Amino acid sequence: MSTRTAAAEPEGASGDTAAPRPLRAFPLLSAHHVARTAAFYERLGFTRLVQHPPTGEPAFVGLHRDGAELAVSAATEPREPGGPYEMFVFVEDVDQALERLRTAGVPVLGEPVDMPWGERVARVADPDGNSVALASPADG
Repeated sequence: MSTRTAAAEPEGASGDTAAPRPLRAFPLLSAHHVARTAAFYERLGFTRLVQHPPTGEPAFVGLHRDGAELAVSAATEPREPGGPYEMFVFVEDVDQALERLRTAGVPVLGEPVDMPWGERVARVADPDGNSVALASPADG
């Protein structure tokens, strides 16, 4: 008798031959412009891992950077009251990242500010108007 629980076993696994899938969570952005939104995060160093459908205009894109994961999915309904989502993305250098994004036409919502906890933070908007905070260590 196996000691694994059903929650730890991947869906569709047969017996003990399949390794359990890690139970993880990641942000899912609902976007009206999936390809443009995914490209925005690729400019921040994310790599596209999966796209559905595999060719043409995607309805879903899975992205990865270091240990972080992010998914962008096609918006099928209007947003809930309360407005856009906010992401917090660490970058090597906020000022350099902000300049690259500004040059690419990304709207800047807030110029870089040194925070009391030691990070430098700026805010930009992704193609769907979601607020994205960019952060890196402050120079001191």
